Amino acid sequence: MALNENGLRQCLRVAGGGSLGFIVSQLMGWNYGVFFTVFPMFLLGMVPILNGHIVRQFLANVSVNVLEVSLVVGLLKHMPVVMTLVVLGMFLFRFHLMARGPLFLYGANGVLTLSILLHFASYPGVDLSDLLASNMVASALAVLIAMLMHVLFPDVEPRQPPPRAAKPAAQIRHETLIGGITATLSFVVFQVLDLQGSLSAQMATILILFALGYHGARLSAGKRAIGTLLGCNLALVMQLLLFSQSHHFTLVILLYWLGLMLFAREHILEGAGSGIGFGGLTTLGILFGQSLGPEQDLVYSALYRFSSMSVALVATVLVMACLHALLNRWPPTRLPDHLPETS
Repeated sequence: MALNENGLRQCLRVAGGGSLGFIVSQLMGWNYGVFFTVFPMFLLGMVPILNGHIVRQFLANVSVNVLEVSLVVGLLKHMPVVMTLVVLGMFLFRFHLMARGPLFLYGANGVLTLSILLHFASYPGVDLSDLLASNMVASALAVLIAMLMHVLFPDVEPRQPPPRAAKPAAQIRHETLIGGITATLSFVVFQVLDLQGSLSAQMATILILFALGYHGARLSAGKRAIGTLLGCNLALVMQLLLFSQSHHFTLVILLYWLGLMLFAREHILEGAGSGIGFGGLTTLGILFGQSLGPEQDLVYSALYRFSSMSVALVATVLVMACLHALLNRWPPTRLPDHLPETS
């Protein structure tokens, strides 16, 4: 299937933006390279347009996240039960915004970024100031990159806004609770099991929640697993092609851009949020942002990330199935039969 003109332009924006974020972070030698690779993909891939409303949501989320993480980690780190309850409240608020619709981007970006920041900020060896500063710089850079990409590769035809169906209050409560509780349980598990190196697995458990329902998340999990497997395999092929030449930055960039183009095309053809294409995009972003260097090897990183992500996705879907069944037993959170469970 061929892309239309708008689809081709968006494909070029996603691949170009993800590559540019990677280039800047590598040249500057900044920590937490995954922020610089994934944030432009998220902003350019999850929404096909860019306007003031979208930029304000993205930047406002950054400011609020920095404040929340500073206060929660600084004041409640020694009280894990209280901290978990506060985290639950923050996730519920964001999933409520996502379920309602108009501020979906703010809620989705907040859930993803907040889960990563809270997880890493809780470890004693992590410099909180460096973590939060990297997040702020990466977010601001992602906005600038998105603006540049839209200037270089503008749409040729105006895009029609997606239809927005009104949801009953019970469905909003259902989607809010199932998302907020699952995201909090993911945070707790990664804390208790000390899974600091499983960033891709944690991101996978959050991204499938964007479907806002058990059935949508189940389908998203399957697509996410396929996308991650393809991304890992492509990264391994790139490692074989590079062999000992990973210090040739131009060659690395060329292969990385080609990989992003391949997955960006699939993402746009799917017309979905976190499917096979987006799974492949973020997998490449994580692997190259964290694990690529003259003395590093992508093979172990790719195999470890796929295995940990598979376990995390299966556990997340099982938890959501239980929550889905429980919430449907209570009339205030029971899903109407005639409405879909995904937004």
